Amino acid sequence: MTEQNHALPDADSFDPSASSLAGRVDQAVMDELLSIRSSIDNIDATLVFLLAERFKATQKVGVLKATHKLPAGDPGREAAQIARLRRLAEEAHLDPAFAEKFLNFIISEVIRHHEAIAEGHQASVAQA
Repeated sequence: MTEQNHALPDADSFDPSASSLAGRVDQAVMDELLSIRSSIDNIDATLVFLLAERFKATQKVGVLKATHKLPAGDPGREAAQIARLRRLAEEAHLDPAFAEKFLNFIISEVIRHHEAIAEGHQASVAQA
C-alpha cells in the first residue's frame, strides 16, 4: 500500500487552473497554457484507467500462474514486449529508452503482484 502525501490535494479538490505562474504571465498565455494542460489532464486520467484495466488482466494471469505453479516472470515474453514497445515508441516519435523504462517498471510491479498471488495461493492450499 502506498503512503499518502498529505501535502498534496486529493482528487476531489483538484484545481486544473492551479499554477504558480498565475498573475505573472500575460492572460492570453495563461489561457493557452491552461487549455493545453487540460488536454494533458485528460490524457493522464485515461492513462490511469488504462493501467487499471491492464492490472486487472495481469491479476488474472497471476491467478492462472499460481494455480498451475508457473513462475511469476516470463523473461522471453518480457523481452518480446520490450522490443515491441520500443518499436511502437519509435513509430510514435517517443523516446524508446523512456518507453522501455516505463514498461520495465510495469513488469516489475506485475511480477511483484504475481509473487504475492502465488504466496496467497500456496497459503490457501496449505490450509485446505
